[in-house]
Amino acid sequence: MDKMTEKTCEQFLAELAGKSPVPGGGGASALVGAIGTALGNMVGSLTVGKKKYAAVEADMERLNLRSEQLRRELEGLVTADAEVFAPLSRAYSLPRSTPEELAHREAVMAEVLEQASAVPMEIMKRCADAIELVEEYAQKGSALAVSDAGCAAALCKAAMQAASLNVFINTKSMKDRARAEELNEQAQLLLEEYCARADLVFEEVAAKLGG
Repeated sequence: MDKMTEKTCEQFLAELAGKSPVPGGGGASALVGAIGTALGNMVGSLTVGKKKYAAVEADMERLNLRSEQLRRELEGLVTADAEVFAPLSRAYSLPRSTPEELAHREAVMAEVLEQASAVPMEIMKRCADAIELVEEYAQKGSALAVSDAGCAAALCKAAMQAASLNVFINTKSMKDRARAEELNEQAQLLLEEYCARADLVFEEVAAKLGG
């Protein structure tokens, strides 16, 4: 499969709007998370080298290195989400007219649902990491770019929320309910902590801007 992020913006959006199941919500979540992470990185790039912010230059350089790594990870997850959908789609079409076929189908479904849940869970975790960085960018970065830090927080939160739905739709189909609830709990904990943290960044930025 071609890397999703090698498509032009127009191509990606046209495919997203079309009948093909990929790219879908998971890939879109990862891309939005990557955009939010890149915006945070921009705050750092606009801060480094400015005499006024010399005291935080080392912090900005550290944040920028981590942001670039996170952005690339999220870019990779755009394609990874599309890659795990194909075997899941095939598994739903497996025959189940005999006990042997049914057992085989259930074993395959368990494996592919685990994989299909793992990718959006990783998207959520990377967005959580990005929100932590954005908190610091908003606190220490150039005042001229503070609105971008707020935008980054909002986008990373949205990406995390969207990715969570892609976890939940797959865990809903899991026969192993204990495993499903374990994954659901992981996702809920990430949502509870990091959506609140992203909201706080957004609110603080809005207050600084008079919003």
